Amino acid sequence: MKNNRINEQARVSIIVAFICLVAIIYVIQLFSLQILNPDYKASADSNAFLNRTRYPARGIMYDRNGELLVFNQPSYDLMVVFKETQPFDTLEFCRILKIDVDYFKKRIGIIKNRNLNPGYSPYTPQVFMTQLGFEEYGLFQESLYKFPGFYAQHRTVRDYKYPNAAHVLGYIAEADKNNIAEDDYYVRGDNIGKTGIENSYEKYLRGEKGIEILLRDSKGRIKGKYENGIHDKEPVPGKNLKLSIDMELQAYGEELMRNKLGSIIMIEPSTGEILCMVSSPTYNPSSLVGREFGNGYQVLVNNPYKPLLNRALNGTYPPGSTFKPAQGLVFLQEGIIQPGTMFTCYHGFPANGGRPKCHGHASPLPLIPAVATSCNAYFSWGLKGMLENRKKYKSFQNAIDIWKDHMVGQGFGYKLGVDLAGEKRGLIPNSQYYDKAYKSSWNAFTVISIAIGQGEVLATPLQICNLAASIANKGFFYTPHVVKEISDTPLDTLYTKKRYTSIDPIHYESITAGMRGAVTGGTCHGIFIPDIAVCGKTGTAENAGKDHSIFMAFAPMEEPKVAISVYIENGGFGATYAVPIGRLMVEKYLKREIPASDKDLENRMKNAVILRNALQKD
Repeated sequence: MKNNRINEQARVSIIVAFICLVAIIYVIQLFSLQILNPDYKASADSNAFLNRTRYPARGIMYDRNGELLVFNQPSYDLMVVFKETQPFDTLEFCRILKIDVDYFKKRIGIIKNRNLNPGYSPYTPQVFMTQLGFEEYGLFQESLYKFPGFYAQHRTVRDYKYPNAAHVLGYIAEADKNNIAEDDYYVRGDNIGKTGIENSYEKYLRGEKGIEILLRDSKGRIKGKYENGIHDKEPVPGKNLKLSIDMELQAYGEELMRNKLGSIIMIEPSTGEILCMVSSPTYNPSSLVGREFGNGYQVLVNNPYKPLLNRALNGTYPPGSTFKPAQGLVFLQEGIIQPGTMFTCYHGFPANGGRPKCHGHASPLPLIPAVATSCNAYFSWGLKGMLENRKKYKSFQNAIDIWKDHMVGQGFGYKLGVDLAGEKRGLIPNSQYYDKAYKSSWNAFTVISIAIGQGEVLATPLQICNLAASIANKGFFYTPHVVKEISDTPLDTLYTKKRYTSIDPIHYESITAGMRGAVTGGTCHGIFIPDIAVCGKTGTAENAGKDHSIFMAFAPMEEPKVAISVYIENGGFGATYAVPIGRLMVEKYLKREIPASDKDLENRMKNAVILRNALQKD
């Protein structure tokens, strides 16, 4: 009996435990479904409320003189909440929006595909179509009552006062899945800056979203604001930007560069502010706005001259003879030469069988005329003297690494840090590079071409212009930047602190004198302007096709206001195109107009065609 009683109690305990377990499972399941599962909460909330995002006005942009450049126009996104839709006339819907039925079906399928649209819920607003114009919005608004579940949401779209500076300004487009994953500010259908200032200053320009909470009745109809809008949040407009760009100068540079491949960059040495950044070919920024963005973008992608490429930052080229002032400064700093040190030149570098070749000029010659005449042999002797100096350097490797460090200090080999995305670093080789390339068996003659900015050395046009700015400042520069001011926000200290080179200021006197001599009677006499003391340096860079035409300068010599680099792909000698274009740009900025005496030159440069295959198409 006792055992039976014990067994019965055990069975009761097991049954009770089982019932409790089942009850606990039900409670957990109900808690999960009703509290943790967002679908039920979304369903309940959507029955009572409609949360509408209120998008902020994107910050607008001005040039350095206060000229409006980029602003906003009203636009509308067509939204849909599928839980609220009812059968409607699809053909009429498509007719009003000027779309076909196939597009309608495809768009619905994409929205409901959770692989393509991970944030999809039938209870939350989804973007059906973006950027309806004012007329399209007006037509649809009249028939909105026929299409329950659909509504228009106010947005803005970019507009431009000028068809210029596309590479600087950049464009905006719909945020992709990576943008959404990286920043929870964005949801599907939101726009984000993709290139240029729109990208690099996105967090300043975009502002903060607001929200409007609307109350529904039992039939889902909007009855007004929930609790008179006390829970609504007003959107915060994006911050306005004042750029360092002079739009008049920018537009003039783009006009001079029509039907040419290359770039013009001008920097104010005393601040690092970029006055203009021309990359050619370019495009009208208005072509990448609105629902025609995809078509416009495809046209640019298919253009063989790559108008989307910002050659000023993304182009890496041999700097040619514009690199020689940097070489001279390294040799002076390291004590390899003095300003009066003389080297021979017999139409080339004698110690290497006359290569690299050189044009005719006095020989032997010291540093200043070597810069002025762009003597290849002089800088080859200098590099040879540095690499073979065993009293100062223990090996070729040691010497080339010190040389490389000085070049990096002058702004080469690494990104400068300009406030635009996509900047390339160029290339300044070091000992590891050459040891790997030549299996540790190399000497000064192996690498002698780097003495004249050829061989392995690569630079961006921005780095070349920055070199001119650092020479103008006698040993320092500011990180180049295109944004001058952000409303109510200080500029990043990266752009306001001086960056010193590794060269003593005293050594810049000889280089400046040489660059002035190049203008008064040397290789860039074409930029001799009687009332402006320009200091310049030409370059002619060899490449697989016709040589590149290069020029850099700063002016005036005593109190520099501008540094410039001009790079013309396949333009031949530096003096042929880069120098005259540089002359016109300096006159345009410092005089604000082109003198009558240079009008013929202006016309020739504007009408010159330098493309590899055919005329640039608009």
